Amino acid sequence: MAKTPTKVVKLQIKAGMANPAPPIGTALGPTGIQIAAFCKQFNDATKDKMGTVLPTVINIYDDRSFTFYTKQPPMTFLIKTELGLKSGSKLPHKDKVAHLTDAQLTSIAEAKMVDLNANSLEMAKSIVAGSARSMGITTDLKK
Repeated sequence: MAKTPTKVVKLQIKAGMANPAPPIGTALGPTGIQIAAFCKQFNDATKDKMGTVLPTVINIYDDRSFTFYTKQPPMTFLIKTELGLKSGSKLPHKDKVAHLTDAQLTSIAEAKMVDLNANSLEMAKSIVAGSARSMGITTDLKK
C-alpha cells in the first residue's frame, strides 16, 4: 500500500544550489524532515541543470520521510533564457522588449509541454505566446 503524504510543500529552487538557509529552511523547518538530507538529495538529482529555477513538489510523510519531484522551469524563465533577457517589460502593453519567432515558440512549448494543460503543440504555443505577451514580448503567432 502506498503511503499518502501528510504535507505537501511547493518551492521554486535553483537546481544544484539548495541549502538549508531561507526560503528552503523556513518552509521545511516546521515539517520536521532533515533539511540537510533534502538539500543533498535535491542537489545530487539536479546538478545537470545547475542554476536553472525548478518548481519542486516535496511530499512529507508521517514518519518524517519525504519524496520530491521537479517540474520544468517556469515559462518566464524559459522565455527569458531563450531571448537572453534579464527581465520582461515594466509596461508590457506599451513597451515591447523582444520578439519570439515561431521556431523559438515551438522549442519553448515542447520543453514545457509535460507541465501544460494543452492537448496539442499549437495549444501549447498559444500558452507560451500569452506568457510572452504579458512580459512585453511580441510573437509570430497570429491571434
